[in-house]
Amino acid sequence: MASTTVDTVIPAPRDVVYKFFSERDSLNPFLPIKISLKKPGIGSPSGVGAQYQLGIAGIGPTEETTELVPGERMVYRVIAGAPVKRHVGTIAFSDAPGGTRVVYTMESEPSLPLPDQILEPGLRALTNALIGGVRKAVK
Repeated sequence: MASTTVDTVIPAPRDVVYKFFSERDSLNPFLPIKISLKKPGIGSPSGVGAQYQLGIAGIGPTEETTELVPGERMVYRVIAGAPVKRHVGTIAFSDAPGGTRVVYTMESEPSLPLPDQILEPGLRALTNALIGGVRKAVK
């Protein structure tokens, strides 16, 4: 299983950073792809069970939020639209000098036989793109 972790500090308060990651479609002005809420979650549109489609013209993976601990952690999994048996993203938030520490881990098991050395750079690029979108959003 391929895995990558990006550990960084975003110069904004934790509640602001958490909100951009957990309300994924709020990043649309700051990303080259579109994120659309397909199904609202429990208790709020971005709550547990929320499903977001990522991509261009409706082509791309659908993620489902599986865990939310406000201001501390969110977990999602890919449920459709990608050639994976299993894909889980975990984002942890904590206070840090100058802002919010974000530890973003993606783990993916492709349905095709791809070596981890090929898959991991792609996962890292996706993680960095989402983090870059949040960096732009908080400016």
